[in-house]
Amino acid sequence: MTPWLVPLESNPEVLNKYIYTLGVSNKWNIVDIFGLEPEMLEWVPQPVKAVILLFPCSDAYEAHRAKENTELKASPQQHPSDLFYMRQTIPNACGTIALVHSIANNPDVELEDGGTLTKYLKETRGLTPEERGRILEEDKEFIGTHQDVAQEGQTEAPNPDEKIIHHFVAFVNKDGELYELDGRKEFPVKHGATSDATLLQDAAKVCKVFMQRDPEEVRFNVIALTATQN
Repeated sequence: MTPWLVPLESNPEVLNKYIYTLGVSNKWNIVDIFGLEPEMLEWVPQPVKAVILLFPCSDAYEAHRAKENTELKASPQQHPSDLFYMRQTIPNACGTIALVHSIANNPDVELEDGGTLTKYLKETRGLTPEERGRILEEDKEFIGTHQDVAQEGQTEAPNPDEKIIHHFVAFVNKDGELYELDGRKEFPVKHGATSDATLLQDAAKVCKVFMQRDPEEVRFNVIALTATQN
């Protein structure tokens, strides 16, 4: 039976506890991004290894997702063989999957030997995105950690019958391309050239496009995986 997960909050305190429990080095952490304008982005610690957007799955977004999927099937994009991409097979696992996408595609983010995430990545490195999703679904250690941490958020956990409209997606730099990695999509999505130095600014531009699809909506939140400031 597919487990039902409590959704994660876009809360750096909660998410940092989560990634450290999974075995990520405390040299890295999750921070809030308080604005997408250039002067606000200057406050985000560098280097930025990934940007994660939390957004509402509105009708406008779902229409865009369907159109984009049709286009990508008709004209498939080419991706590096070592791009780590996985499908979401569990309800409300999008926060965990965004974190895995962020960390797995940044080999310089150190992981604890024998840690939960290290074991998962070793087991799934050569598998398909669908197989990676299924193995996560069956990983009791990983799922148990998600459930424990998700209960610590500031908002009351929803019940299993409650529809969750918010979704996490990660943006990373892979071989000089800005990738959108979303477990609900059939494919990774390229968004043009980027670099380690410009990832934050380039991802911010794509986040703005998400927001422009729903100009009346305010329920967006952006965070980043960055170097920890001493």
